[in-house]
Amino acid sequence: MTNIEALFYEALETKNLRQLEQIPKSDLHNHAGRGGNIQRLSPNIKPPHQAFDSLNDMQTWFEENVKVHCKQGLEGYLYRVQAAFIQAQADQILKLSLSFGLGEVEAVGGIEKFEALMDGFKNQYIPDADFIPELSLLRGYLSEGEISSIKEVMSYGWFKSLDVCGDELKVPINSYKPLYQYAKSKGMLLKLHVGEFGSAEDVRHAVDLLELDEVHHGIAAAHSKSVMKYLRDQETILNICPMSNIMLRRVKDYSSHPIKTLYENGVPVTINTDDLAIFNATVSQEYLNLYQYKLLSKEALNAIRIGGLTAYSKY
Repeated sequence: MTNIEALFYEALETKNLRQLEQIPKSDLHNHAGRGGNIQRLSPNIKPPHQAFDSLNDMQTWFEENVKVHCKQGLEGYLYRVQAAFIQAQADQILKLSLSFGLGEVEAVGGIEKFEALMDGFKNQYIPDADFIPELSLLRGYLSEGEISSIKEVMSYGWFKSLDVCGDELKVPINSYKPLYQYAKSKGMLLKLHVGEFGSAEDVRHAVDLLELDEVHHGIAAAHSKSVMKYLRDQETILNICPMSNIMLRRVKDYSSHPIKTLYENGVPVTINTDDLAIFNATVSQEYLNLYQYKLLSKEALNAIRIGGLTAYSKY
């Protein structure tokens, strides 16, 4: 057993959150503009007191309870993104994937200015971490002009992965296949929000059609032995965000979370924050919660922690 493993086990056993925060971890599903710690954003922000009824309900809460306490416009956005990097520093996140939207790139003034700003945050707060910027598109039909703009941004090579988020039942994923093929030709990691609101077969179909490397959420896969076997055989990583799943009513509570079923069936999983400024659970807190609810052993959680740190080692 290494010294880090011993400290990790001790922190879980003694419920020592501060000690857990000193252990190297990954966060591979983090929406950058909502990735900061509530307490650091503003002392006036109070965490949500109940689960959300929908993604729209969640977004409305964020607008009315978080953004109003930050400066408006571009300055407020950059303040919230900076908070995501500060949080990664505070929680010893040594492999960080932050997702950004095309509109955010354009608001800053284009990919070159955007890249300089984000790399500046990275170098200031997490200089020794692996940083994997992700271009995240909101699910919907894309115009030819939008597709052209997306490809232009991807062609610069700064973004290392592609994702589509939002209402996963809104638009058939086959419409995104050309974009994913283009992203693959650029050496990007291919990801997708799927299996959070949809079915296990939706997860299998998306991985097969778009040749996904990872799935954001994908918890519905736990309902199908054959889909879990498929994901295990394909070595497709599911980036799990337990508190997010609970707060969006996809899972009743920690005790019933399907991460246990997925892990025990050999599906590669990681533990992540999703939207920390909304769900208010850091990566360290998620590890502690999963252990306290006896969902996973300390050995299993350590294996997941190491798996996140060694994921897609080429980056």
